[in-house]
Amino acid sequence: MDFYIVLGVDRAASVSDVKRAYRRLARKYHPDINPGDREAEAFFLRVTEAYETLIDPDRRQDYDVNGGRHVGPPVGEVEFQGFDFSGITAARDESASTFGDLFADVFVNSAASRTSGTGGGGVDLHARVGVAFEEAMKGGERELTLTRVARCDVCGGSGVRRDVEVRCPECAGSGQLRWTRGHMVFSRQCVQCRGSGRRSQRPCGACRTEGVVSRTEVVVVPIPAGVIDGMRLRMARQGSAGSRGGEAGDLYVTVTVEPHPVFERDGDDLRLVVPIAVHEAALGARVEVPTVSGSATVRVPPGTQSGQRFRLRGRGAPSPQSGERGDLVVSVRIVLPRILDERSKELMREFGRVNSEDVRAELLG
Repeated sequence: MDFYIVLGVDRAASVSDVKRAYRRLARKYHPDINPGDREAEAFFLRVTEAYETLIDPDRRQDYDVNGGRHVGPPVGEVEFQGFDFSGITAARDESASTFGDLFADVFVNSAASRTSGTGGGGVDLHARVGVAFEEAMKGGERELTLTRVARCDVCGGSGVRRDVEVRCPECAGSGQLRWTRGHMVFSRQCVQCRGSGRRSQRPCGACRTEGVVSRTEVVVVPIPAGVIDGMRLRMARQGSAGSRGGEAGDLYVTVTVEPHPVFERDGDDLRLVVPIAVHEAALGARVEVPTVSGSATVRVPPGTQSGQRFRLRGRGAPSPQSGERGDLVVSVRIVLPRILDERSKELMREFGRVNSEDVRAELLG
């Protein structure tokens, strides 16, 4: 494209005019102002090249005389073809395109040519499943029904199907697409036939050229043993597929674990409160307690106090990462008996007379 047209200045423009035009375009198209906008970045590079050429007297003279270095545009790139004044009166047409319109049109067409035939990225999906406490400890699989965008089976995700070779309808067999803005004429290579003027493909009707279709499917979600309530599982490439062969997104499944009536989880450890009788606490006993993998026996020594804890190694929850089990922490709670007869009451009075120690002595000082 002509450097004077890029900057929007006349060929007789002064150095000051060139600088002003560059500053104006830089404020609009600089990459720092348009992060991630590849079209703006590409245009800014062209603006910078034009500025550096026209600001230098020697390079500008060489450009004016020889037209500068010119190579053919890549496939789909826009090329300035010249001017077309046919049918235009000497008076300026009030509806003629401004340079802003020109640049917008050029880069819309350029962007369309670059994205045509290339896939867009997929979309991540999010879902939630609930599992019982016992299932969370053992692990397993859960089926999840979800609707997602999947790759079209008819065209394999390309959006097109093989067909008999015909003349390209997009460019009428010329291999070039031309359009005008005001008096200026632009062209680019037809991306549908890549400049050959012939096409051997036709749009896929099953997916309407998108390469993807909406589909309700059953997905099997693996539940790791020891999964924690609120844990999010990532299933790579199980989200919605991208258009025209684009990579699929991921599926994120949040697991809700139902609470257990007696076990309470603390990391990979499990906590359990076990009631014991007064005589068991005083004399000692062997108490059978439940675990997530059967039952176990806890030895309660004589003189055990209420709230005292006992740890059973390796009888807790398995780690969802390593598989190693935590511990089962058993807290005892002394339960007083219901005294219903005089014999029991007399025995308790006798027990109190024999054991007359003041249990609140430290509390009262």
